[in-house]
Amino acid sequence: MTAPFFVDANVIVYALDPRDPRKRLRAANWLDHLWQHGLGRTSTQVISESYATLRRLKRDAPPEELWEEVEAYLAWNPQPVNDATLIDARTVEIRWKLSWWDSLIVAAARTQGCAVLLTEDLQDGAVIGSVTVRSPFTLELREPKTAYAAAPGVASLHRPRGRPRRTALA
Repeated sequence: MTAPFFVDANVIVYALDPRDPRKRLRAANWLDHLWQHGLGRTSTQVISESYATLRRLKRDAPPEELWEEVEAYLAWNPQPVNDATLIDARTVEIRWKLSWWDSLIVAAARTQGCAVLLTEDLQDGAVIGSVTVRSPFTLELREPKTAYAAAPGVASLHRPRGRPRRTALA
């Protein structure tokens, strides 16, 4: 996996929310992997939504602590919601009939050249233009091994390409 992955707010929130230990572990493992390999991407919209959701879920936690958790994702150079993102989001909304907020997420992923959008909010496996939607809870963290064996070396029946060889008779 070498293409960038766009991370939606629900992945960040699950990684910090202790209510579902299984999802927390999967989300945290994905985020760790993306940090280690420099493949994580996000948007200012996602960072804002993550912070607001964490404030609502963790009312007793100091806001400064919650902000530090999401502020780290500024290192991924999040895609701002600018005029180009808005125009592309409108195209996505019309073409794929997505909600406005999901269209903004897809547009930000497309702008950053992401091959995969990690989210639980859209249909797993859906292809939206150049972006494939995958759930971090169903997508394996590693690439699957091939399910077939390479054919043994068989001599070709065709003449090799290139200039013919000179033979001793010529």
